[in-house]
This record gives sequence, C-alpha cells and structure tokens, in this order.
Amino acid sequence: MTGALERLRSEFDVVVIEGAGSPAEINLRQGDIVNMEVALHAKAPVLLVGDIDKGEVFASLYGTMMQLADDERKLVAGTVVNKFRGDVSILLPGLRTLEELTGVPVLGDVPYIRDIQVAEEDSPAGQNMARSQDAIVDVAVIALPHISNFDDFDPLAREQDVGLRYVRSSEELGEPDLVVLPGTKTTIADLAYLRATGLANGVVELAAKGAAVVGICGGYQMLGRLILDPDLVESREGSAQGLGLLAAVMRFSASKATHQVCGEVDADRGLLESCRGLSFDGYEIHMGTIVADTTAPAPFRLSRPGGWTHTSEDGLLSAEGWTLGTYVHGLFHNNELRRNILGSVEAKRGRRLRPGQDEFSQSREYDRLADLFRASLDMKAIYGASGLSVTEPPGLKSSTRPLEAV
Repeated sequence: MTGALERLRSEFDVVVIEGAGSPAEINLRQGDIVNMEVALHAKAPVLLVGDIDKGEVFASLYGTMMQLADDERKLVAGTVVNKFRGDVSILLPGLRTLEELTGVPVLGDVPYIRDIQVAEEDSPAGQNMARSQDAIVDVAVIALPHISNFDDFDPLAREQDVGLRYVRSSEELGEPDLVVLPGTKTTIADLAYLRATGLANGVVELAAKGAAVVGICGGYQMLGRLILDPDLVESREGSAQGLGLLAAVMRFSASKATHQVCGEVDADRGLLESCRGLSFDGYEIHMGTIVADTTAPAPFRLSRPGGWTHTSEDGLLSAEGWTLGTYVHGLFHNNELRRNILGSVEAKRGRRLRPGQDEFSQSREYDRLADLFRASLDMKAIYGASGLSVTEPPGLKSSTRPLEAV
C-alpha cells in the first residue's frame, strides 16, 4: 500500500501529499489511508488548512487538533486560514487564541480568490449545463462515471462562441457540432456505461451524420475497434468491443506512461485542416498502447522536454478527418490549435467564429496563484518545516507573516 508513495519519494525531491476530507473524521479513522496515516508513515510535516468561507474555522481547526493522537499532533507544523474575505485585522484576536490553544503557529491566511482561472477541484461533469443561446459551436462532453482530467475542457468553456455541455444520456446528447469522449480511470467499465445509456449508439450515429468526434486518452481507446486487457490490468474483462470509429486496437499494459510532451500537427484535413505545422504542449498519462490498422500517418508527432532525443507518433484521424483520437491531455489549452479546430467544425456547418478573446495561458494563471500564496503565507517557515532551503526567484518575496502582521 505504501509502495507508490515510496516510488515517488525515490524519484522526486519534494512530494506534496494532499489529504481528503478531514483527518478528524473519527467515524472513518479505522479505514483512513489518505490523511494522518500517510503523514505518520512518511514522517511528513503537516499543514492544517481551514476554510473560513464555510464558517466556524476556529472551532474546526481547534477541534481537529484535539481529535488527533499525540504522535499525529507533533507532525502539525502550522495552521492556515483559507478563503478569507474582508479586513484581516479582524482575524488577529482569533488567530492569537488559536495559537495559544493548539501550540502551533498560524502560518498565514489566503484571501478568497475570484479572478484566477485554474482547474476546479471537483469535476463540472456533475453539473447540468445547458447550451448558451449565444453559442455558435455546441460541444457535448460525455460525462463518464469515472471521468478524469476534466480540466482538459476549461478552455472550451471560456470561448465566447462555445456552448459546453456535459451529458449523461442519449436524450441529453442532442445534435452537437462536436462530441468529446474524455479521459477515464476505467475505460472498459465506462464503455459499458455508454452502451447501457444509449450514448454509444448516439455517438456513432452522430459521427455517421458528419458530426466531429474527439477522444482523449480513455476516450481515444473507446473509439477503436477492440480493447484488449489480457493481463486484467484494468478490469476482469479480457477484452471489449470499441465503438469502431477509428481503425485501431488498444492493448493495456501494466506500466503507465507519464510524460510532458511537445508536439506538432502532421495532418491537414477535417478537424485539423490548416493545422499542419502547428506546435502544442500537453502531457500523457495512460496504461496502454494503440496499434493502428491503417497506413495513414498519425496526426501528431511528439517529443519530450528535457533532452529526450527521439520523436514518436500519436493519435489517429479517420479517413474523412472528423473523428480524432489522441493520448495527449491539454490539447485544447493550446490557443491556436483550439481555435483552428473550432474553426474547422464551424466552417463545415457554414458558420464563422468571431475573433478570439485575449490569449489565455494556464501556466500564467498558476504563476499568479503561486505569487498570491507567497504573499499570504510564511513560506520561510513552511520551507523550514519541510527541510528545504529555497531561494526565491528574483522579484518574488515571500511573506515572513509574523502573526502581528497577518
């Protein structure tokens, strides 16, 4: 059970362990393997974060500390107040009292943030989203029960001309311009779900009518003719019939591919018309390989940053060019490629997208978030508790965050 953590610790200098829920859920402690049991095993310093936006943050932080065992409390390096709105000085009496009661320092407060666009913690696939009346492009993402990497579609939601919907039934599917099969943690089980709900037939029928279809990672695997799992890596089924929209067979393997990638488009038809030569960034995270039953070249050529000297091929594009499968996550985060794909979809429908809004950079948003955290927390104390000696980049100053100045 600890093998995965130890492998990560052997490969990386710093491993951040994100707990789930609260370590003080005493009714669940016996089977809790994601909070303090992990911290105890790793002898890791713990930051206890309370959400003041939900109320009763002082009772929550204090109560959590009191529910921890002695050896667990010793690991808590500090507490943090998250999502505070208003005058910080109002917090000071409560923060001082919290330090006195718990015996651990308050290492800062993080303000409520409204305008930084990073991935949500929970999947928007749980929400019912109707198409905007102003949308020119109707995009339907299949809300698989085990959907993963749902932030692949955040850039589509930000497009002023795109109506992004998450659908769970053939009735909700309707007649979208573009259907997306997203990544999934369980390809074969979610493929069975598609068949049980009628979505499998719905997607195939839409493709036959000329709708564009994109499959990413597990969704790509579903688009092929056959999925093989002879070693029962993912399920108890040794094989499953795919949707047959791409001439491919997928075979699961025990090893997982996890790579940052840089790519270039090597196709210029259908969805990728006018895209040849465009570069993009993304990442792979999958257990399986695709064998293409076609002589057509793959639409993408990939390389990996960091001195990897080889290139590889990725993806399949159907003969007519309107069904695309790829293992690359983050494809839609590439502004020019995303706009070209959407433009191809709408040109086929006889429509034209309005000029794009300001170019969006996901990395820039995370940099903004990092800057805000540096200004809000006592990073020197956090680095110290982690055994790190870190020099801040030029121009970035971490707050020392003594309590009097919080």
